[in-house]
Amino acid sequence: MTHFRNALPQLEGELFLTDGGIETTLVFHEGIALPDFAAFVLLNYPDGQEALRRYFRAYCAIASHHDTGLILESPTWRANPDWARQLGFTPQGLATANRQAIALLQGLRDERAGGRAPMVISGCVGPRGDGYVADEAMDEEQARHYHSEQVELFAETSADLVSALTMNYVEEAVGIALAARDARMPVVISFTVETDGRLPTGQSLQAAIEQVDAATAGYPAYYMINCAHPDHFESVLTPGSGWVQRIRGLRANASRRSHAELNEATTLDSGDPEELGALYARLRQRLPQINVMGGCCGTDPRHVEEIARACKPLFHAAS
Repeated sequence: MTHFRNALPQLEGELFLTDGGIETTLVFHEGIALPDFAAFVLLNYPDGQEALRRYFRAYCAIASHHDTGLILESPTWRANPDWARQLGFTPQGLATANRQAIALLQGLRDERAGGRAPMVISGCVGPRGDGYVADEAMDEEQARHYHSEQVELFAETSADLVSALTMNYVEEAVGIALAARDARMPVVISFTVETDGRLPTGQSLQAAIEQVDAATAGYPAYYMINCAHPDHFESVLTPGSGWVQRIRGLRANASRRSHAELNEATTLDSGDPEELGALYARLRQRLPQINVMGGCCGTDPRHVEEIARACKPLFHAAS
């Protein structure tokens, strides 16, 4: 049963944490092979499911320790038809995996029943193609049709919202937002940017957010930025700008490397967790509407712990 679909608690402005970089954590820290960086394949195996529970429980513990809300993001970033077909999944097997992903998170929420801070379940939708390159781009209606099956499936589960992560061109983001509107699901759109603060297509973040809002009558609950270091986008976020006010969440990399450099790297660049926490605190002070905070590639519980430690006092000060 969904808890928050009709009233997302993170919109009230309190601090909500998310997890970090699930794929990089599982591959580099846990030694688990993920074909095509697809964490959802682990749902096929009891040991894989337990690895996912262990991963998310670490973030549940951080949120509990700091008395913050938590957004549990399903491990379904690659769970769309093209990637599933490449991985040998049938359409029925893909649907089962998406349902299992939400059920796993619901089980974790049930474990924490009675806690003061809310735990929100998000159905994660990833890009059809590469997360860093806008290849084989769809138009808005093609993207709406392509992603509708996964979004509609999440609407049948206990997911509270849908989050589209690592969007690298605007038409796909519009299509997912429209698919969510069709399914009456709240949706969050998270763009990735290059080192110049622009989308991989060269479009400005401002233009991308304004285009999605214009095409969907402002349907997304809010926007996020993920899979980029704060140094890559802080300079384009002008406090007080209307489009910047729509950005509520950050899931940054701790590494300052470009997407191309990360793709070519053979070792994990985890950056400096304490520095990342300080950078989040600086952004929160400049942009007080930002209250959803986690990590992306290369980040793990150490980084989210430092983010919580650095930023939680800023929320207390605001209240």
